[in-house]
Amino acid sequence: QVQLVEFGGGLVQPGGSLRLSCAASGSTESIYAMGWYRQAPGKQRDLVARIFKGGMATYADSVKGRFTISRDIGKDLVYLQMNNLKPEDTAVYYCVADGSAGQTWGQGTQVTVSS
Repeated sequence: QVQLVEFGGGLVQPGGSLRLSCAASGSTESIYAMGWYRQAPGKQRDLVARIFKGGMATYADSVKGRFTISRDIGKDLVYLQMNNLKPEDTAVYYCVADGSAGQTWGQGTQVTVSS
């Protein structure tokens, strides 16, 4: 089994930056992709960014050019660097790991963009 813990959410002003971190533990050798989803109040949960073991990354159109996902495989960490944040980025952000046994979700971390 895989366990995930997120860090780094908080309150930031529009135009500001935050970095989210996600630490994986357990059967991490089975993970072939990790990513971040987000869910705003009253909205569905959407994929923000995803990175595969080989390093290929994909992004939602709404965050392209502003967010960067990266992974430290040796330390089982995945990061989401978020720049030029907008109020519409406000949501609970979830770390997700895709492995041979299925998909694992973190508990979520709140990101609020407001002046």
